Amino acid sequence: MQGKLDLGNVKGLKKSELKQLNKILSKRIPKDKILTLDLADSVAEISHNTGYPVSVVVNRRGQIVNVTVGNPGKVNMPELRGLRVGPGRLCGHRIISTQLSPKNTPRLGEGQEEIAGKDKPSEVFTKESLQCLARNRLDLLAQIKVDPDGRFSRARGEHAKLADVVHIAHLLPGRDSDGRLWKMLPPVTPRGAQEDDFEELIGSLEQEFSTRAPGLKVAEGEERAVLVALISEGSDAWQIEDDLDELAQLVRTAGATICTRVTQSRQKPHPGHFLGSGKVQEVALLVQEMGANLVVVDSELTPNQQKRMEEMIGVKVLDRTELILDIFAQRARTKEGKLQVELAQLKYLYPRLVGKGEVLSRLGGGIGTRGPGETKLEIDRRRIRSRINQLEKETERIRNYRDTQRRQRNTQNVPTVALTGYTNSGKSTLLNALTKSDVFVENKLFATLDPTTRRTTLPDHSPVLISDTVGFIKKLPTSLIASFRATLEEVAVADVLVHVVDASHPNVLEHIVSVFDVLSELGAVDKPIITVLNKADRVRREDLEWLMPQVPNPVITSATSRVGLGSLLSKIQTVIQDVRPDRQRSSA
Repeated sequence: MQGKLDLGNVKGLKKSELKQLNKILSKRIPKDKILTLDLADSVAEISHNTGYPVSVVVNRRGQIVNVTVGNPGKVNMPELRGLRVGPGRLCGHRIISTQLSPKNTPRLGEGQEEIAGKDKPSEVFTKESLQCLARNRLDLLAQIKVDPDGRFSRARGEHAKLADVVHIAHLLPGRDSDGRLWKMLPPVTPRGAQEDDFEELIGSLEQEFSTRAPGLKVAEGEERAVLVALISEGSDAWQIEDDLDELAQLVRTAGATICTRVTQSRQKPHPGHFLGSGKVQEVALLVQEMGANLVVVDSELTPNQQKRMEEMIGVKVLDRTELILDIFAQRARTKEGKLQVELAQLKYLYPRLVGKGEVLSRLGGGIGTRGPGETKLEIDRRRIRSRINQLEKETERIRNYRDTQRRQRNTQNVPTVALTGYTNSGKSTLLNALTKSDVFVENKLFATLDPTTRRTTLPDHSPVLISDTVGFIKKLPTSLIASFRATLEEVAVADVLVHVVDASHPNVLEHIVSVFDVLSELGAVDKPIITVLNKADRVRREDLEWLMPQVPNPVITSATSRVGLGSLLSKIQTVIQDVRPDRQRSSA
């Protein structure tokens, strides 16, 4: 197996130094050793000569698979992200790195390990290095202090003159009494580190993980999410908690498990990675501690923010918009619904389609950037743009088809009623109760996505068409509204809107405002509206009496208990007669 040399942004190395770095790739460590004196001497000598730290990645077979000029946080290996070679919670790789000591630091000699014990943890391992250990689930992290005043002579066989002290840290199955996720072993000399039994250490660690932290194991295909939100200036903490409660419902609807939630108070989102850098690193540690493999942010991220957060945390990062799109993709059953979801997803993906840097040449302007550009990227963009155009034409065809259906209904003089409201307010259950239908119903957000129209009879025996539409939600993505406009136009052209409200929800007024915001965007806010205070069987009478004066044309119902349906149909009949007096004359 041939390892890889990564120089990062380092420039100006001599040919002899590059040759030494490449020579390290051919070395091998016995499987039961953490490191060898030869390897410690070699990396210390290179760091001493170049003035740069060196990080070496070693697998459990003792093969050196990567040499990076830089600290452990600079190591860029796909194998370190989510790979679990062994049966425990560790990735099967360790990093041995060098740390350049300041001038005149006392060097540790044989039998003088207690001197290094005075080092503070923050002086031994940087925060970035410890987060690299946790984020990548390394077997361990060994850091060799390099003495700048030391000397090394291979001819005379002088060892450990440059390689001064070795500090070793490994993960814990949970936080210790000080809240740390790692343990730092007592410092040793390079010779002492060579004598430690690596296989015994890793075996005991994996046994400890399997017995003390069984809850951290992730089942095959299971997604475990950490929820993230920002408390910006002027917002209330309790409101953020309510938003996170709703986000948790969305995540559970998508099929994931909630591990924990994280908030940060900032005046505005960080332009690079949404949260502050320290908070992102804290989330990265929580992800490893909880065994999570997904982070969901309760805001819309820019493409750059999403990319940077994934790089820093090491797992998939979704924003609220992408989460809702995923739920819509799961719920779409008809060809029309799938088409509109695909259109929304492609519009979301298009600006996030970025180049890979190393793999593709960059497209830009100015000297040195002209040429073929990011060929594969441009092909992908062109394909997506072409597909978007095709889907928009299909959407327009659907709109025309629905216009034809509506014209046919108008010729029959059958009035239409559109059920609208917040998601999971009981619209589909109410449709089933009013029309004796069997539309799919489930106690989840966006359980019904595809629109459904059913016919029923009013108290005066006249027919009416009732349409169930997709539910609304706070921060409903604009791409969804645009893509589903052909479907949502059922709301805009209906004679009467029946706004179904979950009267039992603690934030019912905010839900009402969110629905009216979307109706305003659709140009349907001026239509006659009947407000159905649904789920009344779960609400106290005094709460209903408080809510009724705050909404137009209130009707109290319980769709599951079939309470108030007659009053609702009578109210619909009255409003229709006010809207369409010609219908009243014809029925008379």
